[in-house]
Amino acid sequence: MANHKSAIKRHRQSLERAARNRSARTRVKHAVKDVQAAIKSKDKTAADDSLRVAASILAKAAGKGAIHKRKASRKMSRMARSVNAMAAS
Repeated sequence: MANHKSAIKRHRQSLERAARNRSARTRVKHAVKDVQAAIKSKDKTAADDSLRVAASILAKAAGKGAIHKRKASRKMSRMARSVNAMAAS
């Protein structure tokens, strides 16, 4: 454990940030799973709605630094491709 006052504060801040990032990443995972479930059930309207929600959650997580912006972009792109492919078939 840290002995200096500033190091104790940094440790406390790192724990708070880690908890915040963990929460944001969990929200992302749940949103992505919702989209995948809608795709699997072949429900176009539910897939569109859940994709819109997931894209918003991904953008917020990337903006706050919880996940990398390119990872968020890649996930959004892949989900959008899957939903669009569902509409084509």
